[in-house]
Amino acid sequence: MSNDIAYPVFRTPDLGLALSTVRRLTEFGRREYSEVSVSAELCSVAEVRRVAEDLPGGWFRGQAEYGEFDGVPFQEQPVLVFGAQAPGLPAEPSAYEGRLPVECSLLDQPVGSIEDAFSATIGPNIGAVRWTSLCWPDVPAAEFVGESEHTAVTLLLNSRTRHLDQSAEDHTVLGHIRSAVFNGRQTQEPYAHWLAAQVGLTIIGPGQRL
Repeated sequence: MSNDIAYPVFRTPDLGLALSTVRRLTEFGRREYSEVSVSAELCSVAEVRRVAEDLPGGWFRGQAEYGEFDGVPFQEQPVLVFGAQAPGLPAEPSAYEGRLPVECSLLDQPVGSIEDAFSATIGPNIGAVRWTSLCWPDVPAAEFVGESEHTAVTLLLNSRTRHLDQSAEDHTVLGHIRSAVFNGRQTQEPYAHWLAAQVGLTIIGPGQRL
C-alpha cells in the first residue's frame, strides 16, 4: 500500500502570508472536486466555547481513556466522547473534566469556504488546514510522472510537524507527493523540488511521514 510524504516549503509567523503562499501552491494543482479540511486541538473550556461560537458547523470530540467505554453503546457515552457539533456541546464545565484537549474538525468542505474563518479563530491553538484531491502534472522533459492520489497541501498552524505534537510560534506549509523509497532514498524528492519551484518556493527541511 502506498502513502505520501510531505515536504516543508515555507515557514513564517505571518498567518496572512502563510495563507497566501499556500494558496499559490494549492491553485497549481486544484481541480473542481478539490476539498479542504481543518482541525485543531483546544486545551481549555474557554477555547472550546470560543471556537464553537466562530465555527458552529465544527465537530468537537474530547479525550477518553483506552477501554474506558468498552461495551457501552455510543448513545450512552458522554457527549464529548461521542462527539458533537457546536450547538450540542455541554454547557457544564464539569463535562470537560478529563476530556481536554478537545479536537475540533470540519472535513471535506469546498475550497475557499472555511479557510479564512478557521485561520481567524485558531489563536494560539495548534491546528492544520489541509487541501486534498489535487492533481500534480506530468513533466515529460524531466521524466516526472504526475500524481492525483497522494497530492495535498497542508498549512500547519502554530506547529512544524504533521503530528501536531509540538507548538511553535510560526506556521509551516507542506507539499505532499507520493512516497517512493529505493535503496533508502526518496526517488520522488526531485519532483517535490520541481513542484515548489513552480510557485517560487523551495524545500526547507526533510520530508515528513505519518
